[in-house]
Amino acid sequence: MITDFKTIFESRYTWIEGFMRNVRRYGNKPAMFNPENSQFWTYTELNKEVNRLSNALMADGLKKGDVVMLQLPNCPEFAFAYVTAHKTHSICCPVNFRLKPGELAYNIDDSKPMAIIYNAANETDVLEALAMTSHKPKKLIIVGGYTHGESVAYKDYVSHCSDKEPAFTCDYNIYDETTRLYTSGTTGRPKAVPLTSINEVLSAHDVMIHFPMSYKDVTMNTTPWFHRGGLHCAGPGPAFYAGATIIVMGKFDAELTLKYVAKYKISFVIGVPTVLEELADKQERKGYDISTLRGIVTMGSPLERSACIRYQKVLTPNIYNGYGTTETFWNTFLRPFDLPEYAGTAGASCIDDDVRVVKIYDDRRAEPDDLAALDNNEVGEVIISSPAKSPYSYVNNPAETENKYYKGFIYTHDLATWDGHQFITIVGRKDDMIISSGENIYPTEVEAVLNLHPKVKDCIVTSVPDKVRGQIVTAYVVRDDESLTPEELDAFCKESPSIANFKRPRFYRFVAQIPFNATGKKLHVRIKETALEDLKNGLLYRV
Repeated sequence: MITDFKTIFESRYTWIEGFMRNVRRYGNKPAMFNPENSQFWTYTELNKEVNRLSNALMADGLKKGDVVMLQLPNCPEFAFAYVTAHKTHSICCPVNFRLKPGELAYNIDDSKPMAIIYNAANETDVLEALAMTSHKPKKLIIVGGYTHGESVAYKDYVSHCSDKEPAFTCDYNIYDETTRLYTSGTTGRPKAVPLTSINEVLSAHDVMIHFPMSYKDVTMNTTPWFHRGGLHCAGPGPAFYAGATIIVMGKFDAELTLKYVAKYKISFVIGVPTVLEELADKQERKGYDISTLRGIVTMGSPLERSACIRYQKVLTPNIYNGYGTTETFWNTFLRPFDLPEYAGTAGASCIDDDVRVVKIYDDRRAEPDDLAALDNNEVGEVIISSPAKSPYSYVNNPAETENKYYKGFIYTHDLATWDGHQFITIVGRKDDMIISSGENIYPTEVEAVLNLHPKVKDCIVTSVPDKVRGQIVTAYVVRDDESLTPEELDAFCKESPSIANFKRPRFYRFVAQIPFNATGKKLHVRIKETALEDLKNGLLYRV
């Protein structure tokens, strides 16, 4: 009896089984709509497009475990390829479409894709990357372009292929790798995260539980699908598993987003905090009917209390905020009933996750039960146990697997405090911590104070070397009012009850924008490099 259950569970509780159930029961229901050309696909039609691509790739020799790499913006072909990997026992490997050729070449040699499906706008970079690689994919498929040279246009590639179910040569298994994502690589080389079918099923369940989301919903993710939040937070992963409808947004535009919400009756929008800021600005001026929204979900960084209250008033009372990693999806979550009271925190553990803050030692990592005090004061390292959503390994990287995973937890290197209810507040990263005159300073706590100034739109804090202090706090500020001066900010920090005087910035520079990665996280590593150059060139203003 137990053996029968194990066999059936491991072969049938897969993501593709869930998708095919929806093809059978919601066949005539819209699965995806592309506003750029007003084209939509029912679940039956979506499945036929998946079958065409599946049959084309299998005719070219695609087999179980082969990698199909995507360098695409959010587009229908991305969705077709994602489902195709599940159906053909292969691995969908989406990568950042903003990568430089050298970075892309690293990913190609690391994952050795059988095929690359890429956007015509990226062709020069793709071909340059391939000139640098030792691995050469069997097939190059171009979206939005024409067949030429070694590349075949996507439309030509699938046009003569059958839309019938492909023939299979092996059984499904929940432990098969179906998707491979690369970490954003803000420190060192990106790592390949292998997600199994059961990881994808349970990631979908997590979304369906926490929103909640069902087949009645219409979703739009304004962030790129090539990262975990884009793919699994109301992106193709959970939406197609739940039987929901996806509205495709290739590139974020605040006004278009609001128009689409009104026109297509979107119930969930996903975006990083900067997206919410732009949406609120536009909605205040235009006043679109966005009453169908049941929630706006943001990841990447915490929401400040004042911003949260504004979004709840202008956009929807139902604001959600999640925190997590590429390896583990989201793992703490703030739901509408947590806000605005807990705004600024990362929330508390998701239902199936165990997120802790452990002590920090100079010579070793803490054991998982060596906890920091639940006093919202002692700073420790965030560790995450997410058995449902994490593969607990990296591809081709046993050393980093050993380094990051320990006793069922991933050690994130994020620094945080937590309180008696286990709500976690991120204060920075181990790599970003500033040590000035022997005192530890966390960039996020300084950023939070600067962002309270009414003339500040956003900021990022780092440090530059100093012979006396060791490091000097340095702030890059995007002004909301051009009259703002460094002296005004310095006085504001001196008067603030939220940070000690030694933590205030001594160097300032005003900039048009600050660097973010694709998941909406501030790139402190990059701004630190910028600050060193600016210091050498005399571009930092001393107060």
